[in-house]
Amino acid sequence: MPDIHIHREHDLGFAQARKIAFSWAEKAEEKFDMECTYEEGDTEDTLHFTRSGVKGTLLVDARQFEMKAQLGFLFGAFKDRIEAEIGEQLDALLNAPKPAAKKAAATKAAASAAEKKPAKSAASKPAPKAKKA
Repeated sequence: MPDIHIHREHDLGFAQARKIAFSWAEKAEEKFDMECTYEEGDTEDTLHFTRSGVKGTLLVDARQFEMKAQLGFLFGAFKDRIEAEIGEQLDALLNAPKPAAKKAAATKAAASAAEKKPAKSAASKPAPKAKKA
């Protein structure tokens, strides 16, 4: 059986890596109809995933992700494509901006826009609409 082996190092820490693994499991269940089981450990978690023609594990710790999967005969023909897509998904999850970074970027963008936009004066304010009686 063709095997897939994907290894990604990170500096996110164990708690954030665990969140990413959970996120990947949700996407795998939704997009690929995988059945996922997550086992939490003190220093390493193991995500088991399976579906017809595919079975594997994703090991998660404070420094790395390591995925190993076995493909059945039919999926074996698409091994390179499957491996590339899974690698891209993990890379996207690992490189996604963190919530604090998103907030800082939004605040910076708003400040930049405010600097470029001229301040409105009271004279340029539109007159309130009259109400019908």
